[in-house]
Amino acid sequence: MKRFSTADLRRLEIVNLCDGARLGYATDFEFDCEDARILALVIQGSCGIFGIGKEDDLVIPWHFIQCIGEDTILVKMSSSELSCCLCHPYRKHKKFRL
Repeated sequence: MKRFSTADLRRLEIVNLCDGARLGYATDFEFDCEDARILALVIQGSCGIFGIGKEDDLVIPWHFIQCIGEDTILVKMSSSELSCCLCHPYRKHKKFRL
């Protein structure tokens, strides 16, 4: 089993297998302190000017991850699943910065 640090995971581009879309890079993680495991990857939405027009963060639950390779993290999510994972940047969601 290959091990990755969170710094390693942040360098890998996340790609959706369903449509080949490049989703971005993990900027944050949701982490379960009791079980000591990552629950989700968070891709930060692009910032607008002075916070105006900021896009939603994308929170990808760990069970959607199909493969972690040398250069990419492959996820498999339909467009409806993808839209359900959007999290407004001002809405609080549980996460721990690493």
